[in-house]
Amino acid sequence: MSNPIENALKELSTIDGFIAGAVGNSASGMAMGSIGGSDKFNIEVAVAANTEVVKSKNRAMKALKLEGTIEDILITLTDQYHLIRPLQSHPEVFLYLAVDRERANLGMARFTLANAEGSLNL
Repeated sequence: MSNPIENALKELSTIDGFIAGAVGNSASGMAMGSIGGSDKFNIEVAVAANTEVVKSKNRAMKALKLEGTIEDILITLTDQYHLIRPLQSHPEVFLYLAVDRERANLGMARFTLANAEGSLNL
């Protein structure tokens, strides 16, 4: 039997320019699974830090009395895109993806992230 988290992460790793991906839990700040990364990019630290991004955006939405939910959060660096996608079925769980900005197609990265969410049955 295949693990849905592993399957989702493998799907993310097929994106051109892939650097790292993870399934994170914003309640604990821990990665539930990860793939990729390097000595220069610690995916566990990235998940913990981006947990605060998700929490902060949720607080801002509440303060602004915005309806709806977060579909994804895009952070654009000079050489990378970082995407965070909370699961619609479990908003405390999120997919995290880092890709090389020169090699990745942002639209395809978002599309693949949405597909990976669909394969997670948590």
